[in-house]
Amino acid sequence: MHIRKIEITNFRLLAKVELLLEERTTVIVGRNNSGKTSLAELFRRLLFAQTATFSLEDFSLSSHEDFWKAFLLQREGGEDDKIREALPIIEAKLTVTYDKNVPSLGLLSDFIVDLNPECTDALIVLRYQLKDGDVVAFFENLKVDPDAEKDKQKTDFCRAIRERLPKHYTSTVLAVDPTDPTNQKTVEFSTLRALVQADFINAQRGLDDTTHKDINLLGKVLETLLASAMADSADEKDRDVAEKLETAVKGIQDSIDGGFNQKLQDLIPAFTLFGYPGLSDPRLITETTLDVHRLLTDNTRVHYAGVNGINLPEAYNGLGVRNLVFILLKLYEFFKSFKAREGSPGVHLIFIEEPEVHLHPQMQEVFIRQLGAIADVFAKQFSNGTPWPVQFVVTTHSSHVANKAPFDSMRYFLSTSGEGTVRSTRIKDLRQGLGGTQADDRDFLHKYMTLTRCDLLFADKAILIEGTAERLLLPEMIKKIDASNLKERHLSSQYMSVVEVGGAYAHLFFGLLTFLELRTLVVTDLDAVKDNGKGDFIACKVSEGTRTSNACIKKWFGDSDIAPSALVNKPEADKIHDFHRLAYQVPETRNSPCGRSFEDAFILANPILFELSGTGVEREATAWKKAGKLATKKSDFALEYAIAKTGWIVPRYISEGLSWLASGPPAPVSMPPGMATEPSAAIAPPATQAKSNA
Repeated sequence: MHIRKIEITNFRLLAKVELLLEERTTVIVGRNNSGKTSLAELFRRLLFAQTATFSLEDFSLSSHEDFWKAFLLQREGGEDDKIREALPIIEAKLTVTYDKNVPSLGLLSDFIVDLNPECTDALIVLRYQLKDGDVVAFFENLKVDPDAEKDKQKTDFCRAIRERLPKHYTSTVLAVDPTDPTNQKTVEFSTLRALVQADFINAQRGLDDTTHKDINLLGKVLETLLASAMADSADEKDRDVAEKLETAVKGIQDSIDGGFNQKLQDLIPAFTLFGYPGLSDPRLITETTLDVHRLLTDNTRVHYAGVNGINLPEAYNGLGVRNLVFILLKLYEFFKSFKAREGSPGVHLIFIEEPEVHLHPQMQEVFIRQLGAIADVFAKQFSNGTPWPVQFVVTTHSSHVANKAPFDSMRYFLSTSGEGTVRSTRIKDLRQGLGGTQADDRDFLHKYMTLTRCDLLFADKAILIEGTAERLLLPEMIKKIDASNLKERHLSSQYMSVVEVGGAYAHLFFGLLTFLELRTLVVTDLDAVKDNGKGDFIACKVSEGTRTSNACIKKWFGDSDIAPSALVNKPEADKIHDFHRLAYQVPETRNSPCGRSFEDAFILANPILFELSGTGVEREATAWKKAGKLATKKSDFALEYAIAKTGWIVPRYISEGLSWLASGPPAPVSMPPGMATEPSAAIAPPATQAKSNA
């Protein structure tokens, strides 16, 4: 059995969301403050804490208005049932899928109330709601000055009910018929917690360096492992190890070094699956200071093998190694705890927050690839092959972790503002959102993001660019635009992903960018061409061009024969669709020449710097000739003006595009002609694949 779906209502940013879980590993990605941590916190309250309690601050901000409406209804003499219905609740629905052919469903049987033999789902509903019979008491003597301003009334009201919530609200667990919501029964919280075990590896793990006090986190984990091994319900092998440890304690210190620590070593899982220890990593050993009375509770430490009999404390190793060891030991601790519980739970949820902390990129990628395998290794080596029904929920801000996880396993958390300034989270399932593409196309897109370390899944905004010159000069361009935009938000203070995709392939990313609702500037070249009289179209100056060879521009306007003269006269509104904006070369001033590529547009924007003479066609020809000489040394050109010579003007088309990008968040309007709502079904590799952050 496994948890297939989670539905959450009114908890912090998770006002109304649905999350589908994978059977083994689900990776949650998204921008900062998008509700990822709230998910783990909700389950910590429901399944881990002693009691499931909440405060007014835990209710979604949008639900505060519902409290106010219920109060007005009560003040007007409304019926208790109507008032109760109006009051908001915090709710979590868990849909557990099971195999109806198994001999016994164990603890899950208490949650199956339907009579449909074909149904293989059990619906568990957890609610934090007003106690029965407490409608009058909840609002009793709650006075709000009717003559005060509306905002003042609501402020006084919220402060009053904030103190009343813990007294009049309570948590309940219901088993509900998936086919008939009216068919339900109340179940004890203890039954739910026996069915679903939840464990957490927090983002803040307290791993410290030698400049602070050594809190021996790894040693504390080993103490917990030892406690599990000594439990009555532990398996025979673990109990045997624990008994031998107790016997070893009775010896002298040398016996402890050779007996106790050697046996304790057996409780540590093998790390070879993750490439640890490597050639440069010291092997782990344990070292115990003799203290007969408190030996098993306070004096176990993990040390690293040294020389001359001197072993190094855990704080002496790097934070990355300590983080990896800590996570693996915690997973092993959770596994042993699961196996040691009487009446083995049917589902084991483990939340891992930000596993990338202190890990180098390659280790991050290895970790997410091998996370599912570690469950199989534990089951095979320490449970005689009995499956471990674990589901990992990993939250991350690392593109290395995200890009190594399959698309199907990723859930994208997007926090947006609704009416007014109230923010809430929407969960977007990449399995469903990218379902319109063929398997090969999905594989390519995933490989592209992996190879380029693309961080589109975490950015607030994105810039798609053509090539190396734009990428190298973009940071200096942003700096200049920020200096001139006194009233706009500065791009340098926003989280941006800069992706080099090539002019022929930028449009292939529109579907993904639309799915992510990512405000994006697409910087591309006008690429004017003309017929050479032999039926072939060749590159030419814009004034001579009859059409564009740029696939992105043609896709954007839905016209494969659009002429450069029409493009340079397009109004800005035509270059904006949804939260995407197209930027290609335009004249710097009215009736001035237009560049075909970034290089000649850059030259035309800086005539004094490049000693341009003449006007109109003559100046265009000079810039065209100078740009042609740069064709084989674009990187040298870009580096020169990015580092040594920075006294230049940003070309108009890029300046206008960057100013638009800085101006605000996404604002969905409509799709441009020819653009699909899903990523293209014909994704081809771009000419250049590189990624840079501005």
